Amino acid sequence: MKILALLVAAALVFVGYLVLGNRGNAVLIKTPEIPALFTPAPTPFLFQEITIPFLREKNYESSLGEMTLYEKKANYTSYLTNYTSDGFKVEGLLTVPSGDKPKEGYPAVVFVHGYIVPETYTTTGKYNEYVDYLARNGFVVFKIDLRGHGKSEGQASGAYYSGDYIVDTISAYEALRKTDFVNPRGIGLWGHSMAGNVVFRSFVAKKDIPAIVIWAGAGYTYEDLRTYRITDVSYRPPDTNTERAKKRKLLTDTYGNFDPQSEFWKLVPGTNYLEGVKGSIQIHHAADDSVVSIEYSRNLSRILDAYPIPHKVFEYPSGGHNLTGSAFTKAMEETVRFFKENLLAKQR
Repeated sequence: MKILALLVAAALVFVGYLVLGNRGNAVLIKTPEIPALFTPAPTPFLFQEITIPFLREKNYESSLGEMTLYEKKANYTSYLTNYTSDGFKVEGLLTVPSGDKPKEGYPAVVFVHGYIVPETYTTTGKYNEYVDYLARNGFVVFKIDLRGHGKSEGQASGAYYSGDYIVDTISAYEALRKTDFVNPRGIGLWGHSMAGNVVFRSFVAKKDIPAIVIWAGAGYTYEDLRTYRITDVSYRPPDTNTERAKKRKLLTDTYGNFDPQSEFWKLVPGTNYLEGVKGSIQIHHAADDSVVSIEYSRNLSRILDAYPIPHKVFEYPSGGHNLTGSAFTKAMEETVRFFKENLLAKQR
């Protein structure tokens, strides 16, 4: 009966409406709004942990572990360290700028990687030039190894149909807030590809995050995943005997595939919970991205237009999924400018 009560409460939604693309795109259906005062029922139900109401109520207590020197450069020093997330030890690379610490602490960025085959992932194997650019511009950068990647404990559960990576991201945010060298009010999130979904849902779940930057992200309304798909030749689906595959099957057996009219699935997309979100969003995407369509970013921007959430999409004619070449330079310049504008403001 309590589960039924939850579903009845969730059914009190605004009628979904059509969003027409402004570049000759197909008509998309925006997933319905969930009333701002909606709260989850106290009785757990299957897969409650992937819903935004659950993620908003969750405790993310965490702290950094021992910091081991990895690399020292003229502008910054990097450390291998870890933090706790859902009882797991999650590894990461923490980069701290050189020089005198600002009175209120450094602004910081929790840096979330995109899809990399978990078995081949290493802490220092990817995104080095991104971290270098941010650190040289005065930001503490905590590039986390999502659970099940590299030496991080736990199972790699995937982004879109699990809440695990959101928990890892917000726990890293909370761990940074506890340090004596980071401004606890000046921490943002950065995510690439699948991490667009991760940092966006983290941003909606933890409403005090002041700013996020997404590069070539996907999966915001969940209807968009069905519409645009993702073409990633590096993706390796989990074996059918793995815990991840079994959980995904149980999810679809219980609630079916995503349906914007399903009372359960209405609880999952971050786009249904934008009311009251106060931070800012910056998005970068190349038109020639052959992995994640730029239409994901355009569609999210159209949805955000209906809310008082500052946001801007930067489009690049070329650069591919990783925004290489001149697109990389421009995107990093704008990322730094945006973070300085939104994170350093918290120090004044």
